[in-house]
Amino acid sequence: MKFKLTSLEKKWVLYDVGNSAFTLMVSTIFPIYFNSLAESAGISDVNYLAYWGYATSICTLIVAILGPTLGAIADTKNFKKIIFSAAMGVGVFGCIVLGFLSSWLWFLVIFVLAKTGYSASLVFYDAMLTDVTEPERMDSVSSHGYAWGYIGSCIPFVISLVIVLGGGSVGLGTQTSMILAFIITAVWWLCSSIPLLRSYRQKYFSEAGEHVVRNSFRRLGRTFIDLTKQKHIFVFLLAFFFYIDGVYTVIDMATAYGQALGLDSTGLLLALLVTQVVAFPCVLIFSRLVKKVRPETIITICIAAYFCIAVYAYWLDTQFDFWLLAVLVGMFQGTIQALSRSYFAKIIPAEKSGEFFGIYDICGKGASVIGTALVSVLSQLTGSINIGVSALSVMFLIGLVLFRFSAKLNAEYKKV
Repeated sequence: MKFKLTSLEKKWVLYDVGNSAFTLMVSTIFPIYFNSLAESAGISDVNYLAYWGYATSICTLIVAILGPTLGAIADTKNFKKIIFSAAMGVGVFGCIVLGFLSSWLWFLVIFVLAKTGYSASLVFYDAMLTDVTEPERMDSVSSHGYAWGYIGSCIPFVISLVIVLGGGSVGLGTQTSMILAFIITAVWWLCSSIPLLRSYRQKYFSEAGEHVVRNSFRRLGRTFIDLTKQKHIFVFLLAFFFYIDGVYTVIDMATAYGQALGLDSTGLLLALLVTQVVAFPCVLIFSRLVKKVRPETIITICIAAYFCIAVYAYWLDTQFDFWLLAVLVGMFQGTIQALSRSYFAKIIPAEKSGEFFGIYDICGKGASVIGTALVSVLSQLTGSINIGVSALSVMFLIGLVLFRFSAKLNAEYKKV
C-alpha cells in the first residue's frame, strides 16, 4: 500500500524543502563566492579552505552550546514555535545580507550568523517530529523530509545558478547576480516555512509555571543526569557524534575542497546538483526498505559506505573522481540523516523532545566542529588537502563500532 502523508506531515516536510535550499547554497555557491573574495585579498588556497572550515566550526559550536538550553525552553507549552520562528528569521535575514558584502572577513562573520540561525531552527524542527506524526510513521516521514528537501532545493538553486553563471550575458555584474541568488534562496526558505508556522500545534510539552527559564534549566539538568542512566540513548548519541561528524563535514566543505584542488567551478556545482538528484530516489527507496529491514541495519550500511567514501577521497584529484564522489554521497547522505533523526525520536521521551534534540544537535552539528577543524588543521600541517579529508574515515570507523553497541543496548532495553 502506498504511503501517504497527512496534511500536517506535508507542511512539516515542506520546511525541509525550504531550508535545504540554504544548505545547497552553503555547499556550493557560498564557498565559491568566498573563494573569489579571498583571492582578491591574496589568501592562498590552503588558507582559504582553512578559514572556511574555521567559520563553519564556530557557528556549529555556538549552536551546540545554545541548542540544549533553547531546546529545554522550547519544550515549555507554546514556546517551540516562537523560538523556531526566531531562529529561522535570523537565518533568512543573514542569507539576504550576504549578497551585499564584498569583504571576505565580513562575509565570514555574517555567514556564521546566518548558518547559526539555520542550524538552530533545525533543533526545533527536528523536535517537532514527535508532534506532527506517530512513532510507527517517523522513519517514513523523516525520510520524505530529506528526500523532498533534496529535490525541492534544486529549484531555487538552478535559478540562482543560471543568474550567477549567465548574468554577465544580460548585463548583470557579479555582485548583482550574487544579491539576486541570495534573495531568491532566502525568499524560498521563508515561504516554505509559512504553512508549518500556521498549522503547527505543540502536542507534547511541559507546563510553563512561574519561572520558565529557571524551570527549563532545572529540567535540562535532570535530563543530563538521566541520560547517563539511559545507556541506550547515551551510547547512540556518542556514536552519532562520530559518524555524523564526517557527513556534515563533507556537506559543509565539499565545494571548498574541490576548489582548493583546482577543479572547475561549473563542474563542481553540477556534480553537487547531481548529489541532490541522486539523493531523492535513494532516500525514498531506503524509506520503503526500512519497513522490511531494521533501521539499525540500514544505518550501519550507510556508515560503512561513508567510511569507504572518506578513504577514496585520499586519491581524489580529477573532475571525474569528484563526480563519482558526488554520486556516492548522494546515495547515502539523506538516508543516514533521516533514519538517525527518526531512530532518535523513537527512543526519547516525547515531552522532552526539544531538550533531547538540543543534545542531539550537540552530537550532530556540534560534532562537525571537530570534523572541519580536523580537515583544516591537517591540510595546513601536511600541505595536502587529500590527507585532511581522508582522515574523516577514522570518525566513521569509531561511529560504526559505537552504533552497533548502542543497537545492542536498545534491543536489551526494549526487553525490560
